[in-house]
Amino acid sequence: MSRNFIVQVLQGKDITIYGDGDQTRSFCYVDDLVDGMLRMMASSADVTGPINMGNPQELAILEPAEKIVSLVGGKSKPCFKPLPTDDPRQRQLDITMARLALGWEPKVPLETGPWRTVEHFRREFSGN
Repeated sequence: MSRNFIVQVLQGKDITIYGDGDQTRSFCYVDDLVDGMLRMMASSADVTGPINMGNPQELAILEPAEKIVSLVGGKSKPCFKPLPTDDPRQRQLDITMARLALGWEPKVPLETGPWRTVEHFRREFSGN
């Protein structure tokens, strides 16, 4: 979703938001997820079942959309579309198992991740 927001803003388009923007999600920077997966693969722990990896802090979807517009400096506005019926209003991960079994938790602050991602896409769009 953050990727879609960034691309739309860099292209000067309005940001598509499904629902009213108040539904929450748990955003996590890709470097943190890769670190967690590498720890899981290298782990000697006898862990069975799923291990949630992500950020336990949830944000309303509208928050990162507005943050991205301010980072890019565009004039994009939210364009609200109907929320799909199978899309939950809240997604918040319990990362207790990742902390206990892998010693993992996200390190990249939610304030830093969007900036890094915006810079990545700026380079992609400029061909560098």
